[in-house]
Amino acid sequence: MEIVIVPDAAAGGELIAAAIADLLTRKPDALLGVATGSTPLPIYQALAARARDTALDVTRARICQLDEYVGLPQGHPESYRSVVLREVVEPLGLTESSFMGPDGSAEDIAAACLAYDRALAEAGGVDLQLLGIGTDGHIGFNEPCSSLASRTRIKTLTQQTRVDNARFFNNLDEVPHHVITQGIGTILDARHLVLLATGEAKADAVAATVEGPLSALVPASALQLHPHATVVVDEAAASGLKLADYFRATYAAKPDWQLI
Repeated sequence: MEIVIVPDAAAGGELIAAAIADLLTRKPDALLGVATGSTPLPIYQALAARARDTALDVTRARICQLDEYVGLPQGHPESYRSVVLREVVEPLGLTESSFMGPDGSAEDIAAACLAYDRALAEAGGVDLQLLGIGTDGHIGFNEPCSSLASRTRIKTLTQQTRVDNARFFNNLDEVPHHVITQGIGTILDARHLVLLATGEAKADAVAATVEGPLSALVPASALQLHPHATVVVDEAAASGLKLADYFRATYAAKPDWQLI
């Protein structure tokens, strides 16, 4: 894996936005996998600024979703589809036709999961997938002990995850109990994986992902299997890395401040 330590979240956002801009320059219709939550917001803000203030053309870019709540009605403001439309698609000036995601309101959820995996493959595969990481090392909603070969499927949210997400709803009772998530195997199909982690609370998970053994207990450690995985962390999230100085020196030796 390529490990990049940046001063803060804003610097990480700028760095990853630059990598996405380079990809879109090479491949204007690239399929970008996006994640929700607060961590990737600096990426989306920096990319929107580039689209607005530079010659970067994003009009042919395609966006796909990492996960989705099950059971929320179409258009619910806290569905992940709505969040991605607000935070990524609309700021980039794209239309909803550029966006694809799993159908969390389908009557047959298992069929919807299979359909989404098939749709990603038929679209040519994900060119760059953005990821966050949980404090327990989960990626997407692949909780500890998820199969490293898993495909898009339905998962039951833990009570703690529902409590954590209750701030986005009127009360805990409104938080869905299930989600559709890309499986670890589905995630690993993407050509480039880029994980952003910030804050000291993520330090142990980052260290286990990067320097620990490959383990289903730390789903993000599956990135060790990928031929093109980049982990971008701020100083706080890097605080548990034994090889932090090595990673800093390796990246500083590169000719340009950019991702591979």
